[in-house]
Amino acid sequence: MKAKVFFIDLHVTRGKNLQQKLVRLVKAAGIDRVDFDKKFVAIKVHFGEPGNLAYLRPNYAKTLVDLVKERGGRPFLTDCNTLYVGGRKNALDHLDSAYLNGFSPFSTGCHVLIADGLKGTDEVLVPVEGGEHVKEAKIGRAIMDADIVISLNHFKGHELTGFGGALKNIGMGSGSRAGKMEMHSAGKPSVNHEACIGCGVCAENCAHNAITVEEKATIDQAICTGCGRCLSVCPVDAVEPASDESVEILNKKIAEYTWAVLHGRPHFHINMVIDVSPFCDCYGGNDIPIVPDVGMFASFDPVALDVACADAVNKQPVIAGSELAKCHRTHGDYFTDIYPETNWRSAIDHAVKLGLGQKEYELITV
Repeated sequence: MKAKVFFIDLHVTRGKNLQQKLVRLVKAAGIDRVDFDKKFVAIKVHFGEPGNLAYLRPNYAKTLVDLVKERGGRPFLTDCNTLYVGGRKNALDHLDSAYLNGFSPFSTGCHVLIADGLKGTDEVLVPVEGGEHVKEAKIGRAIMDADIVISLNHFKGHELTGFGGALKNIGMGSGSRAGKMEMHSAGKPSVNHEACIGCGVCAENCAHNAITVEEKATIDQAICTGCGRCLSVCPVDAVEPASDESVEILNKKIAEYTWAVLHGRPHFHINMVIDVSPFCDCYGGNDIPIVPDVGMFASFDPVALDVACADAVNKQPVIAGSELAKCHRTHGDYFTDIYPETNWRSAIDHAVKLGLGQKEYELITV
């Protein structure tokens, strides 16, 4: 049977608002079949990089929090620290960014937990059955400790994966800092000697004695295992990850990390196809959308959900002046038109192979 993906548009009438429509959507999609009673529920979101205004409004998160609480669940909003330097590279900065963008306990009705801890080192090693590229995924501990996972995803473009939807938010987003490095890179970190202050903190935290410090730190690539601990502890961000993985392998690793997060426990997914910016919400700013707002989608199948959303975006008119309007649209797919070097279908195909879901879907309008 085809996977069921449920859709609701963004039109409202007097007495109805978008939050009420979101509740109607997820109920129609079967969220009440999940037993939330006394369960810890991780609501995986992206809090948005400070300066970016395309991220999802916290009101949508509060709607899900209230619904889970009504059913006896114990929800929390969560994400993992970023690999790159910015407003979400450690838990303190990450919380500041989340609160700045409106994701506070007072506005959403639940706590915010940065899943991989203060410096991105609090992780669980999860064996990936059938993984081609990842044997043990490094997942933020709080996400793995949860009984249930709900992903609330902003569906938009992405310069490496084509688009970011459920698979990207769950797979890449749930990886610890070392996990993110594993997905992005086949290599090992190196030290930017211009930025290094020679403090030696990286060497003190290296479990394999791969780092020596004279005036500056140096990583012995022959000894380094690529665990990423030095990335987390450097006080001046002088340790830099390699970024040498092909986009196809990156996408496959994201699918394998998603499998690690979801396998063996209840999960449910919502994609918000609004403010479809060409770039990830990890940027400190956002461009105008490439297409008009489409609506909200929900499913138990994250693979079918992403495919349905990509299909829906490709049916929309192109917004004049957008990045999509500026490029040659010759690929039959908007995301490939903007980023011809990407291949979002590689993540979809690999996720199907792993048993995460299916590409064929039945779209049910609510």
